[in-house]
Amino acid sequence: MNLNKSGELLAAAQQVIPGGVDSPVRAYRAVGGEPPFIARGQGAYLWDADGNRYIDYVLSWGPLILGHAYPAVVEALASAASDGTSYGAPTALETELAELVVEMVPSVEMVRFVNSGTEATMTALRLARAYTGRHKIVKFEGCYHGHADMLLVQAGSGVATLGLPDSPGVPPGATQDTLTAPFNDLAAVKDLFERFPEEIAAVIIEPVAGNMGVVPPVDGFLAGLRELTSTYGALLVFDEVMTGFRVALGGAQEVYGIDPDLTTLGKVIGGGLPVGAYAGKREIMETVAPAGPMYQAGTLSGNPLAMTAGLVTLKEIRKPGVFDAMVSQTERLCEGVGQAAAKAGIPVYQTRVGTMFCTYFAEGPVTDYASATKSDTAGFGRFFQAMLEGGIYLAPSQYEAGFTSTMHTTEVIDATIAAAQNAFRKV
Repeated sequence: MNLNKSGELLAAAQQVIPGGVDSPVRAYRAVGGEPPFIARGQGAYLWDADGNRYIDYVLSWGPLILGHAYPAVVEALASAASDGTSYGAPTALETELAELVVEMVPSVEMVRFVNSGTEATMTALRLARAYTGRHKIVKFEGCYHGHADMLLVQAGSGVATLGLPDSPGVPPGATQDTLTAPFNDLAAVKDLFERFPEEIAAVIIEPVAGNMGVVPPVDGFLAGLRELTSTYGALLVFDEVMTGFRVALGGAQEVYGIDPDLTTLGKVIGGGLPVGAYAGKREIMETVAPAGPMYQAGTLSGNPLAMTAGLVTLKEIRKPGVFDAMVSQTERLCEGVGQAAAKAGIPVYQTRVGTMFCTYFAEGPVTDYASATKSDTAGFGRFFQAMLEGGIYLAPSQYEAGFTSTMHTTEVIDATIAAAQNAFRKV
């Protein structure tokens, strides 16, 4: 595979951008080699600067549930941009998208739009602290909730990929009220509440952990968290930035039948544009200024381009049969890849919820961060490179989720399975 132009672009980028990338995992440190520089996307495909074509299972890390450059989204964005890109003032689009989110996500009664998932989770926890009058929060090992200081504790994903400490530059005071527990370990959470019965403001969790691969909750875990938080007067916060509209139209809370107090959203609700949201029960959300005393603001929050792309995207995936068809194709993909691994004698452990999936190079089971990190990352790296050579663009880390879109047709899935059969023979 010729990546000469990408190599030149990386060298130029490294002169003016730290590491040559604007997000660490893009540097390919975990899988070896150098990243292709992407020139364009269309449907299920990407093309790099050297002209190589790939079937894309990263999809901008999840938002592109309709695939790249979906015509209805592009047309709507062009129309919206012709009227201006940002006003810093209220628009009807914000209300329309908020109403749609309220209609689709079971627990949500009110929504505040922001500009990223990090901003959403950071603010949701500020809100939880303001509402409860408490300071401590509980998060889970391997769950990533953005790069706010207080949340860079046992954060998985990119941090784990690079083998770095959670981050220099985070002062001890920023994390002194952040408590951690193993994912899927209800007893550990109960112990924290027994130790700090009147100090914990919130438990925040990825209900399906998507930053140590894809780790579903074990039976009773989420329900147990709901019971514990209710008993001790803390809030339950679902970080559905990744799972929202991905594991089901109503998110993980629909799949598992849990009613969180607050929910954070992003990715899909921006249709490929930068966006985030925190949302939840009316009584709690009315603590947010100007309705209440907790301050949060954003110049580009609710901008018309992001709102437009989000509206088109959510309306498209709500059409009858669209989401179910995506789930079926994702299931078919996972079955085919699993069979290819078995035929090659490569032990893998597969997980899937809705349109999110992961193939661990491990015998499994994978139920938490500790078991995820037992994966053969070197083996995954060889598989990744073989798939890239075969025209398949995967996340460059064992600890990231894969995604499908409405554009991942039977033909696309068949081509991916064929590439996997060849790749496993090279591992």
